[in-house]
Amino acid sequence: MKILVTGGAGFIGSNVTRKLLERGDSVVCVDEFNDYYSPKIKELNVAQFEKDLNYKLYRGTITDYEFLKGIFETEKIQRVIHTAARAGVRPSIENPFIYEDTNVKGTLNLLHLAKEFAIENFVLFSSSSVYGNAPKVPFAETDPVDNPISPYAATKKATELLGYTYHHLYGLNVNVVRPFTVYGPGGRPDMAPFLFTKWIDEGTELKRFGDGSTRRDYTFIDDIVAGAISACDKIFGYEIFNLGNSDTVDLNTFIATVEKILGKKANIKEYPAQPGDVPITFADLTKSRKLLDYNPQVKIQAGMEKFIAWYLENKQLY
Repeated sequence: MKILVTGGAGFIGSNVTRKLLERGDSVVCVDEFNDYYSPKIKELNVAQFEKDLNYKLYRGTITDYEFLKGIFETEKIQRVIHTAARAGVRPSIENPFIYEDTNVKGTLNLLHLAKEFAIENFVLFSSSSVYGNAPKVPFAETDPVDNPISPYAATKKATELLGYTYHHLYGLNVNVVRPFTVYGPGGRPDMAPFLFTKWIDEGTELKRFGDGSTRRDYTFIDDIVAGAISACDKIFGYEIFNLGNSDTVDLNTFIATVEKILGKKANIKEYPAQPGDVPITFADLTKSRKLLDYNPQVKIQAGMEKFIAWYLENKQLY
């Protein structure tokens, strides 16, 4: 198939791209290479594909409808995996407008073009952040998600609603996936796995927000990729799927895991809990296992060993 991967130079998008190319698909990548973190990291992500005849890169923003329309007209795309987004809970509180523009307008552009060009299937990356401070755990796709606690989460909920609207009005097939705290080699440098590894390795202050009791459903990148590609391959009409590990780890245990692998102690300084942070993320995978054959394989110790090995080889690049 010929598949459009938006945000294809990013962490998740580039790993999805690699797997699609390995199995013989053609990939059209769109990415704006913004400066949320160093663009040179994204340049490294796409460099591995530049000689692949089944790969084509377009540099531009998903907020530009005419730019995207030209790609759809030229490339004869069959399916879409939409990973592009402005990510990050805390930065969205500081600058909500850019989140609305990229996440909502950009997604609307893509959904409308998918309708116009009769795309077979559309995978829409949402976020576990939509669950907010949900009182019931683990989080199931049928749980209400009407109380987001950050602009980022609100924009992701908005994209899910737009996806349903385009399914209802035009019959567009949309599979929404909600990833839970994705990590692994090449992971984003603004996220805890990278930051904590860096701080402990360098012996600098480790900023721990809260008492360390918050829990996250850390999910290894290979498992996320497998779930996303299954969602691309399977057509259901409109469905929402959790992509997590369904095994929560508290922050203090996570820090201890990094300490053990590096053989170094953390210099922890406690800060107040951050606005927008949730006490727990925990994925119910019943539906994903049944319909996507999703079966996460990598637990936190093995996953962080792989990540830290990659970090130690590549830290001079960051």
